[in-house]
Amino acid sequence: MKAAWYENIGPAANVLQVGDLPDPEPRAGEVRVRLHASGVNPSDVKNRAGQRGELKVPKQIPDSDGAGVVDGVGEGVAGFSVGDRVWVYNAAFGRAFGTAAQYVCLPEVLVVPLPDSLEFAQGACLGIPAMTAHRAVFADGPVRDQTVLVSGGAGVVGHYAIQLAKWGGATVLTTISSAAKAEHAAGAGADHCINYRNQNVADEAFRLTDGRGADRVIEVEGGTNLEASMAALKSDAGVVVVYGSSTGRIDMPFLGAVVRNPLLRPILVYTMSQAAKRDAQQGIEEWVKSGNAAFAIAARFDLTEVVAAHECVERGEKLGHVVLTID
Repeated sequence: MKAAWYENIGPAANVLQVGDLPDPEPRAGEVRVRLHASGVNPSDVKNRAGQRGELKVPKQIPDSDGAGVVDGVGEGVAGFSVGDRVWVYNAAFGRAFGTAAQYVCLPEVLVVPLPDSLEFAQGACLGIPAMTAHRAVFADGPVRDQTVLVSGGAGVVGHYAIQLAKWGGATVLTTISSAAKAEHAAGAGADHCINYRNQNVADEAFRLTDGRGADRVIEVEGGTNLEASMAALKSDAGVVVVYGSSTGRIDMPFLGAVVRNPLLRPILVYTMSQAAKRDAQQGIEEWVKSGNAAFAIAARFDLTEVVAAHECVERGEKLGHVVLTID
C-alpha cells in the first residue's frame, strides 16, 4: 500500500516519507478500511514534531482520523461488512498505524458508520475535532436555553462547538481575534462574537446575558485563558470545559473561581470512556442527519503532499480542516 511515515521526530520536511508498505491484515476483532481521506490534526503534527515525547515505535504512520470503505473484517466482527462506508478515529493513538495510508486495520470500536450524505473528506473531520466539540458541549447535559461561550470559535473544534451548541438550543457567544474569524464563527451560528484583543471577554459576556454570565465556557487554551473564562461564568454551578493548554498546565485563580462554585472539566477524546465515545458518535450522527452540519475544509492535499499538509497545519493560518486525499 501507499503510505506516509516517519522513523524519527522532527520537522516535516526532514522526517516524513512516502512510499510502499505491506498491506495490513485484520486480526480478530479488527476492521480493515480502504481509506480515501485522512484528517491532519494539530495533535498529529505535534506528535511528529516531538512535542508529545519521543517516538515509541520504529515506524509511525501519522494521523488519527480518516474515512473510507470497509474491505475486510477479522474474526468476531459483527457490526461491519465489506462495502460499508465508515469514518475512523484514534488510529494513531498508541498505535504505529495511522490514517495517512491506503489501508488501516482498527479495533471495531474505533470504526463508525459514515452517513451517506457525507463525502469521505467530511468523514475524515468527524473524529477528534467533532467528538471533542460534542463532549465539550454536552458532557454536563442539555444546553437548551443556556448561554454557551466558545473560546476560539474560528478554530476547528470551536467551529463545531458553536454548531453543536446552536443545534442543542443554546445562545452562543464566542471569542475571536479578527473580522475574518468573526465572519467564520458567525457562519457556524454564533450569536455574538467578542474580539478578545480589544474587548473584555467577561464584561461582554455579562452584558450580552443581561448580567447573568455564561452557563458554560468551552476553553481551547486553559494555560492562559482560564482566569478570563472563570470571570465570564455565571455565579453558581457554571461549567468550564478545557480541552487544550499550550503551557501544559491549568492555573486556576482560586478566589476568582471559588465564589462562583464552578465545575472545571478537562476533557480528552483519546482516553474518555467508551460510553462517552458512543454518546458523541450518536449525537454527531443525529446532528449530521438534521442537516445542520457544516464542514470547513481549508485545504486538501494528496497523500504524496503530506509534508505540505503538516506544514499548513503548523502555520496556524488556516480556517478549517486540512485533509489528505488518498487514491
